[in-house]
Amino acid sequence: MSRVLSLIIYLGGLIWFGAGSAEAEIRKQWIDYTHGQTLLKAYLVYDDAISGKRPAILMIHAREGMSATTQRHAETWVKLGYVIFVADIFGFGHGVLPKTVPEMAAQTAIYTNNRDLSRTRVAAAHEAMKKQPQIDESKVAILGFCFGGDISTEFVATGAPMLANITIHGSFRDREPGWAKDVKGRILILHGAEDRGYPLPTVMKVIEELRAQKKEFLLEVYSGAEHGFSSPKNQDEERAMTQVISTSTRVLAELFSR
Repeated sequence: MSRVLSLIIYLGGLIWFGAGSAEAEIRKQWIDYTHGQTLLKAYLVYDDAISGKRPAILMIHAREGMSATTQRHAETWVKLGYVIFVADIFGFGHGVLPKTVPEMAAQTAIYTNNRDLSRTRVAAAHEAMKKQPQIDESKVAILGFCFGGDISTEFVATGAPMLANITIHGSFRDREPGWAKDVKGRILILHGAEDRGYPLPTVMKVIEELRAQKKEFLLEVYSGAEHGFSSPKNQDEERAMTQVISTSTRVLAELFSR
């Protein structure tokens, strides 16, 4: 059994124990919402053994869209005790689900080349998420994988009320100086040391802007981990994901308890 899976089971056990005698059941459902004329379909996951409103994570998928891998990520993170609302960026409501790398590149380019579109697309998901009865809308973090890390960073730059922005092997790109001046909450950048597509000098541009704007951030760099390590290919990347979960759990517990 991998260390990632062992940690997930352990953390999940703690949460279920804390829920009392009620038998936990993970609920999964699709939520229809719109952005302009575009029909979108979010993936909502929560543990119905936990009663009342609770903190939530607005999750932004990687370049493969609302894939089975994306859904598995949501089901992993729900075991940490949060409601998970996976935003639909590409238009899964219209059946958009890229299958090949060129299709993925074409989809991501639509949003990386149009910052207003990416920001308002996430804002539409945030509004739809806040309507869910399980969610305490004052305690929301955003989490993005790969392309999703870039898009989540774009969203928090609008001043959106996220307590944290967690990027896991984020596909960062250049932004105008001062882009972080309206950022609220803590920024967690969780990155692979061997990420050749988005190497550490690129990440440091993000860090320098956060420093210049005196924003609160945490950077962790994982030795041996390449881009996409959230689907581990070796022991280094399994270790990296164990650390991602451990760090995120600790930071979110601190922020959500304020």
